[in-house]
Amino acid sequence: MNAFEPDFSDPSGDDFEALARDHIPVRSMVEADLSAIIGIDRKITGKDRTTYYKAKLAEVLDESGVRLSLVAEVDGQFAGFAMARVDYGEFGRTSPSAFLDTIGVSPAFDRQGVGKALVSQLLLNLRSLKVEAVYTRADWNHFPLLAFLDRTGFHSSQRLSFVRRL
Repeated sequence: MNAFEPDFSDPSGDDFEALARDHIPVRSMVEADLSAIIGIDRKITGKDRTTYYKAKLAEVLDESGVRLSLVAEVDGQFAGFAMARVDYGEFGRTSPSAFLDTIGVSPAFDRQGVGKALVSQLLLNLRSLKVEAVYTRADWNHFPLLAFLDRTGFHSSQRLSFVRRL
């Protein structure tokens, strides 16, 4: 085994990563997934963000940057999705990092390991690209998402986020 390759059979390793991908099939996103993505997002948020997801999917499929967009299926049914991008430098830094932009799991498949399978496959793909860190953002009071991120190994960073309304 290569010293840089994670040993997913090691019981001291990240528990969710060792088995998550084995239980739930995860594949690359395709254009035909758009309506299922919009449907899941509408169930989760109660909002119609069709325009956002059309633009996001066009970006994922058509632009040249390194994108990692995944779909999970359970028994042939669309169960969830994740969209991420890789950045090989920002703000003067040249360390490869990734940004988990969007993740969604159908409420019908909540607590069945779909989100863990998506994150597990995403991390495996990012490791193969030599990415050193994955960043994401969440509302401070979105407790279920914060708990999920904690369970999958994310923790708060020392970065501050600023906004200026125009």
